[in-house]
Amino acid sequence: MNARTGIGASLLRKEDLRFVTGRGNYVADIQRPGMAIGVFVRSPHAHARLLSIDTTAAKAMPGVVGIYTGADLDADGVGGLPCAWPVTGKGNTPSKEPVHPALARGKVRHVGDPVAFVVADTMVQAKNAAEAVVVEYEPLPAVVGVLDALKPGATAVFDDIPDNVCVDWEVGDAAATDAAFAKAAHVARLSLVNNRLVGNPMEPRAAVAEHDPSRGSHTLWTTSQFPHIVKLLMGNFVLHLPQHKIRVVSPDVGGGFGVKQFHYAEEAVVTWAAKKALRPVKWVCERSEGFLSDAHGRDHVTEAELALDERGKFLGLRVRTIANMGGYLSTFGPNIPTNLYGLLLAGVYTTPAIYCEVKAVFTNTLPVDAYRGAGRPEATFVLERIVDVAASEMGIDKAEIRRRNMIPPDAYPYKTPVMMEYDSGDPGGCLDRALAAIDWTGFGKRRAESASRGKLRGIGLTTYIEACGLAPSRIATRLGARGGLFESATVRVHPTGDVTVLMGTHSHGQGHETTCSQIVSERLGIPPENIEVVFGDTDRVQFGLGTYGSRSAAVGGSALAKATDKVIVKGRKIAAHMLEASEEDVTFADGRFSVAGTDLSKTFQDVALMAHYPVDYPLEILEPGLEEQAFYDPVNFTFPCGAHIAEVEIDPETGVVSLVDYVAVDDVGTVINPMIVDGQIVGGIVQGVGQALFEDCVYDESSGQLLSGSFMDYCLPRADQFPQITVQTHVTPCTHNALGVKGCGEVGTIASPATVINAVVDALAHLGVNHVDMPASPNRVWRIINDAGFGQTAK
Repeated sequence: MNARTGIGASLLRKEDLRFVTGRGNYVADIQRPGMAIGVFVRSPHAHARLLSIDTTAAKAMPGVVGIYTGADLDADGVGGLPCAWPVTGKGNTPSKEPVHPALARGKVRHVGDPVAFVVADTMVQAKNAAEAVVVEYEPLPAVVGVLDALKPGATAVFDDIPDNVCVDWEVGDAAATDAAFAKAAHVARLSLVNNRLVGNPMEPRAAVAEHDPSRGSHTLWTTSQFPHIVKLLMGNFVLHLPQHKIRVVSPDVGGGFGVKQFHYAEEAVVTWAAKKALRPVKWVCERSEGFLSDAHGRDHVTEAELALDERGKFLGLRVRTIANMGGYLSTFGPNIPTNLYGLLLAGVYTTPAIYCEVKAVFTNTLPVDAYRGAGRPEATFVLERIVDVAASEMGIDKAEIRRRNMIPPDAYPYKTPVMMEYDSGDPGGCLDRALAAIDWTGFGKRRAESASRGKLRGIGLTTYIEACGLAPSRIATRLGARGGLFESATVRVHPTGDVTVLMGTHSHGQGHETTCSQIVSERLGIPPENIEVVFGDTDRVQFGLGTYGSRSAAVGGSALAKATDKVIVKGRKIAAHMLEASEEDVTFADGRFSVAGTDLSKTFQDVALMAHYPVDYPLEILEPGLEEQAFYDPVNFTFPCGAHIAEVEIDPETGVVSLVDYVAVDDVGTVINPMIVDGQIVGGIVQGVGQALFEDCVYDESSGQLLSGSFMDYCLPRADQFPQITVQTHVTPCTHNALGVKGCGEVGTIASPATVINAVVDALAHLGVNHVDMPASPNRVWRIINDAGFGQTAK
């Protein structure tokens, strides 16, 4: 295939024209005849008994169609929201899964917990009526922090879970780890916090639902990363509807970051209300409402210990983490701080013994679930921070200590002490290239130049590995997943040779329409503009699991390659008939079927036409048509890895941290579109730096009120706060999928928080600082500097 359009080409994104010209079709854009507008009434309390809800006055207001409460849902047999991935803890004890009602019943358990749904002709009328709903609460003490939730006598979020522990989980060999520590020459210790985050995708969540009484069917348009899973969870567990009576459509979606990966109460309530109201119903989340209703991310408190011998070789790693689940279990909640965290603590190192304990804890806060990286950034942060602490305490160069402990290239496939088996990778090669790109050895001169201007300069390094494309299904189900982890694709060839691709994954900003077109273009030899890619409609697309965990190229792309190869196999049969040759003699390359050793050939378009309009066609052998479907169940995760290095300058007078240089060298396997990969990596880096320096979701410890509930209080990173980011790729292909791809959407977010904090600590190390919790905000950094006496000394 022409290198300008196939795999490896930096093809401009096909989908961008409609986005930049305002022609995208988002859920909020959808209009249906007679559509009403819905508004949720939400709890102002973090914890309270729900005594009564009086809707009498509100129902009498102009334009009100209906007002619904948890009692109405109960009367119709509506169930609670399910957790799709519970986990099993110590002693084979399953995680506790209390009921999560779509509208609160009996109690509210976080600020923003929905208690009623108002439907009216217009938004103004719905909001006015919502304000007129009278809810009587009996406020109860709230528990916000995970450490407080575990204290004796702490408020119980659920009466039947008095200790607030969802699951007490472990992985690794405790005895072997204890033995490793017993013979250590040095033990590095660190306590740290992984701060809570709010996803804040550009497009807020939204839902539009319509009921067709003639067919008894429901259609839901929703801002979802996995419409088939919403259909399955909502239909089977919540609304108890047959799957053939539900259609879920997820059109253009403006960013997800994991926030749109879950089945939310609003989707079920809007779908149910459309039938009750006898009208289509739309709900669009406002930004301030999103802070109170979109699942949050991270929120860990961790103690880590690293045992080393006298040469700085790692002997053992011990990690204890308390993870916040919030007031209910979200769709994947308990899986994130356990399986997707503990199993990655080996990193790129040959540490022989690892033991990790995690307590997942309920609190009176919004549920916590996957956020870009989902467990892997947290694991990388713990590991790369404790490695830096060990290097500083032992006086070993931070690059050198990583080299001494790194898995060598000839050791792959490499089995870690925490279950994972890495199939390929070269983190050492990534590290060498990153050190050269940043000029590691020349840092001293740059630090001196910064000092001449009164600034503190630091350099930080991270070498990481992550797991993408959750797999395989047999292992996932053993780890608690309620279903397999395959993916699907259909390749439909039209009589003209144009192609429609139906993907079970979803695109919400990653450029999948372009990437999928390039995969098909590479294999079939047709231009990308002749390829249509369809996502997100459960009535058009075969069952698929959607997009999360950087799985779309590795798992969805592999299914697409498999389906495309099946098209070629059938095409060879048809071409053999047309060319009067044996099938074994027919080859396919660059869009032509040819008879080996002759000049006889047919174009792909010729064969497509024959498939649909057969002439002297052996119908007893070949069915007409040219359409193939494939499902791909990966045999293992894919394992991107790499090295990131950052340099920062700190103004000691203000505590402001400025990122002045950043280099990322990542092994993401085969690169389908270098431009898109660079964009995904840079975007991930920016998001991770946001956590490291700016973002912090804060609740009042006594009342449970969200203090950072708007962009006035929740600081997102801005473009003018970043230097030009250097991105390079260092390819070792995945060994177990047809494309050799590994995944790139989360690597930046996984590596950058530790990289930047390592740089901040390096800048402050001469003050005796060995750790700074995220975010390294001006206030926090200024206090650290002044507590160390630097400000007074400088004056």
